[in-house]
Amino acid sequence: MLKGKTILITGGTGSFGKRFIQHVFKTHDIKKVIVYSRDELKQFDMQNSDIFAHYYNQGRIRYFIGDVRDYHRLKMAFEGVDIVIHAAALKQVPAAEYNPFEAVKTNIIGGQNVIDAALRQGVEKVIALSTDKAAAPINLYGATKLASDKLFIAANNYRGAHGIKFSVVRYGNVMGSRGSVIPFFQKMTTTGEIPITDKRMTRFNITLQEGVDFVLDNLERMWGGELFVPKIPSYRITDLAEAVAPGVPLRTVGIRPGEKIHEEMITETDALNTIEFEDYYVILPSTQLWDPDKFRKESNLTEGSWCDFGFAYNSGNNSDFLSVADLRKLIKEKM
Repeated sequence: MLKGKTILITGGTGSFGKRFIQHVFKTHDIKKVIVYSRDELKQFDMQNSDIFAHYYNQGRIRYFIGDVRDYHRLKMAFEGVDIVIHAAALKQVPAAEYNPFEAVKTNIIGGQNVIDAALRQGVEKVIALSTDKAAAPINLYGATKLASDKLFIAANNYRGAHGIKFSVVRYGNVMGSRGSVIPFFQKMTTTGEIPITDKRMTRFNITLQEGVDFVLDNLERMWGGELFVPKIPSYRITDLAEAVAPGVPLRTVGIRPGEKIHEEMITETDALNTIEFEDYYVILPSTQLWDPDKFRKESNLTEGSWCDFGFAYNSGNNSDFLSVADLRKLIKEKM
């Protein structure tokens, strides 16, 4: 599917973007990757790193300085692009609460700019990365990402004669990303205690490579309009602290504004319109774009099934939990 294709990644200097690019060059015969981001230093460091310098010298990686808030720059960058992975976002919950309209401009208006530029330039497929915080959001970051998700899914309604498809991928905390709590816990061990917000707290967990694989799988099977949710394990925050710093005392500091005890990926209401497959779920678009039952039977090698009434998928009711030993092993291998 990717042979000879040009892929553009917004926010491509982030943890996901770098792992995605590294992986597709190793596993697929792609033509070129374009990194679109606004941080010149990160682009410079990436361009000159041992991992990516070879591809840059071959002309197979190109770097665009630009902001997703700038439609005209996006339109220029999208020329000749086949596939767009939209990973750029303002993601820090406290920063979004303090600077709300900045989050709106990047996550919502920026998302619409990506859609419009992709439509104008004949892009074939667009996948936008979302977050578990977009399900029943209680903070501004989650609310902006929910709005962004709706924009990308609804874009399929007005694509007209364009053959383009838009879909969304939603998953939880990424182990090994810059936003991971693990480096913070490791740093805090030197103080003699680990601060946690609430001992009851749970979170979903996915590795960077699993996130990359899930996006690539969905590029292959997307019909346009789906919101894909992987089946991934959860962990208890107390178990994570024990895995990072065995025996170090925990200090409860209280839940921060906009923080949940358990993160959600599919709400009870979403589940009414959700199909379960072997290792992922699909929340269907609210406007019917294709036959849902045909999708259930034909979009995967094995048939899916409709979720039961009352089903919800959150990190607390998950059937798959990582143990302290599992977490320790993952930290050793993935961090």
